[in-house]
Formats: sequence, structure tokens, C-alpha cells
Amino acid sequence: MFTTLNLKINGDDRSVAVPSHFTLLETLRYALGLTGSKQGCDKGDCGACTVVRDGVSVLSCILPVHEAEGCEVTTVEGLAARWPGAGPHPLQDSFDLTGGAQCGFCTPGILCSAFALLEENTAPSRSDIADALAGNLCRCTGYTKIFEAVELAAEAIREGRTPEKVLAVASET
Repeated sequence: MFTTLNLKINGDDRSVAVPSHFTLLETLRYALGLTGSKQGCDKGDCGACTVVRDGVSVLSCILPVHEAEGCEVTTVEGLAARWPGAGPHPLQDSFDLTGGAQCGFCTPGILCSAFALLEENTAPSRSDIADALAGNLCRCTGYTKIFEAVELAAEAIREGRTPEKVLAVASET
């Protein structure tokens, strides 16, 4: 049985007919072609599928798609559009500059979790970052570079600069 849902994905209103048992992740990937959110464990354990629903990070692999109807959903593809500046979101630049992304499989979910955190708190402590990313697993790194990337993005957002400019100023002092 198919159901037609009206979703708001990355700022765009979308009408989609999907099997009624579909999760938000299945809808994003297979019905809407948004493949940035990764299908890892299908159990809500790894965080690779994390997206932001109404400002809160959620595991899209275990969220029935009908629970996203009427909500604002932001995926990794929509992060740049949520930033008023031109170009990528500071989180995306920061991960590139700090080496926060290794193989990249977990990165979309981590970016979405960090995005939800920074929308709420632009001066997070290491503990705040650890709490926000607790549901995101990365097999490639010890998380140090990921934490540095989130801290750099937070500083860039607070100062209204690009992460590159924040690093340039820091290297001058």
C-alpha cells in the first residue's frame, strides 16, 4: 500500500508517494534521490543516517516517514542552503580544513548532528559536542579532528567569518 505525503525537505515542499512502511531514510534515498544520508545499520545504532527534523537530529533509518510530514527536514545536501553566506556551510569547510572527514561514510550524519547543535548553541563546550555526536560512530578516526572541526565552525559562525579566515587570524597571533 502506497501513501502520499507532503514533506518539506531542505526548504522545498515535496509531495511523494511511497510504501506506507518506508522510513524517512528510504524516502530520502529511493524516492527523492537524496543519497547523502547513508544507510548503515538500519537499527539506529551508527548515526550515518542522521538528519535534522525541526531543529533536532534524528535517525532517519528508524523514523517512519509519516512522522516527518509537516516538519522541516534538513539533510546534508541542504546545509549550504541553511547558511546565509555564499558557498558551503562553515561545518562543511571546517571538516575539510581540519581533516575531520576520513572515508566520509559517517560524515553526513555527523555534519547533521553538529548542525543541530550549532543551531542551538554557537559556543559549545567539548562536552556539548560529545553529547551531540554521541549517536554517530566513526571507524576511521579518534574523533579529535571531528571535534576540532565543530569547534572551528562554531568560532566561524560566532565571528561571522569563514573557517579559512578564522584559521588565518589564529596563525597570525
